Amino acid sequence: MRIIFLLAGLTLCTTAWAQPRAYIANLDQSLWRLTADSAIECRLEHPIPSFGTGAFISEASKNINLVFALSPLRAQPRTQTASLVSQSPQWQPGRGAQHLSRVTFYQQFDAMVEQQAAWVMLDELSQGRWPTFYFDDWYRKGQLTSVGLSSVNFRARYAAFLDCQASLLPYSFEDIAFSVLNYVNNADMLTEHSSQRLAMIAEYVKADPNIDKVEINTYTDSFGTAYHNKDLSQKRAKAIKAYFLELGLPEGSISLEGHGERRPIADNRGAEGRDTNRRVVISLGAKTQI
Repeated sequence: MRIIFLLAGLTLCTTAWAQPRAYIANLDQSLWRLTADSAIECRLEHPIPSFGTGAFISEASKNINLVFALSPLRAQPRTQTASLVSQSPQWQPGRGAQHLSRVTFYQQFDAMVEQQAAWVMLDELSQGRWPTFYFDDWYRKGQLTSVGLSSVNFRARYAAFLDCQASLLPYSFEDIAFSVLNYVNNADMLTEHSSQRLAMIAEYVKADPNIDKVEINTYTDSFGTAYHNKDLSQKRAKAIKAYFLELGLPEGSISLEGHGERRPIADNRGAEGRDTNRRVVISLGAKTQI
């Protein structure tokens, strides 16, 4: 009889050890926040008690984009694979778990779920299900651990997140950070195409508070005297600077130089080459995100 009791106790201990350590917000804790709502970034965050934060992120781009970032309070100690599963809450019995994807947790980095798999996670949450990661926790001697996203209070913030996504600019910082614009001959007026490009730059600068540096370099063709061309390039540079000042950039963040006819990039003997040389080069710099 004693042996039977010992075996039963061992079985209970083994079963208890096999149960995963679960991190998920309860009904009172479940919170979704739209922490970025602008023309350049949309971020929907969800605190996971005692574990960290999950966030869906979309950024201004020519392409549809979405990532989910799982940021733990303790860094990933090693690279490993996790299972991403959609589960039903306790009040939705009868709906089985559904495997969504395999996700790589890279050492010292946040775990990332990208593109279609991230969209599927959003859809599962909108249906009241809980996307959940399963992995072996190095900090707990390899114990099976689950980290889930609660769908409680999700839908209201999800609608706001979708509205934000619809308002994202259709180009990114990389698309406009280095721009070459061209001028009408012997004037400080940009060509129609370059004016449109400058308007795009302005729209992005107004939306991104991290833009902290603008470098303006203007050039002319070789038609006319060197003095005239130097003066014309400086006038063009000052006109572009005034444009950025009107956008609210501090004067100290804008540097400019008019180079005149120096540094041609095409042959000035032809009309096409001179059109190419009449240009302004705008370089944008942004604060480093930590």
